[in-house]
Amino acid sequence: MLAIIDYNLGNLKSVYGALKRIGLDPIITRDQDVIRQADGIVLPGVGAFPVAMENLKKYDLIDVLNEKKEQGTPILGICLGMQILFDWGYEVEKTAGLGFIPGTVEFMDIDEKIPHMGWNQLHFNQKHPLLKYINENEDVYFVHSYYAKCDPQYLVAYSDYGKANITAIVANKNVMGCQFHPEKSGTVGQNLLKAFKEMISC
Repeated sequence: MLAIIDYNLGNLKSVYGALKRIGLDPIITRDQDVIRQADGIVLPGVGAFPVAMENLKKYDLIDVLNEKKEQGTPILGICLGMQILFDWGYEVEKTAGLGFIPGTVEFMDIDEKIPHMGWNQLHFNQKHPLLKYINENEDVYFVHSYYAKCDPQYLVAYSDYGKANITAIVANKNVMGCQFHPEKSGTVGQNLLKAFKEMISC
């Protein structure tokens, strides 16, 4: 069973629909008992880092997410859901994230239009199972104003936006994230979700 975490900040319907299209039968939930039974977890998100963390606390989801991480359950964060996997976010105010991936999330202080919105190519930094069905330089769809900074060992793929390198896919063991929206990225996004599906036993 795949659990899509509902913490009032996700584009839940589009993520649910994308996962259904690749043959999964996900459950949208914030029920801890349901999450504990999940073979895989998707953490979507649209909005602000501090609100996301506050909502996870409000719905008492942080401990169960930590449990599932420690158990080795595959976890995929999408957009804001990826950002809160990191140690710290600097949107509005410095806020502690889940700490599943070492690094920070900071404002894109670059000489390009912000928010970064549109299609950009993926460039691979290392091999990873999430890339199984994706070819280098294929396009995915981004919408964000903050981006992750992390050690290269956690960087799976990045995109170029002007002169800036934008962290696109990250991973730390069973915890993975993508800054772009696979549910809005056509066949390429579908192929990433297909690869994630193969990591879980549903």
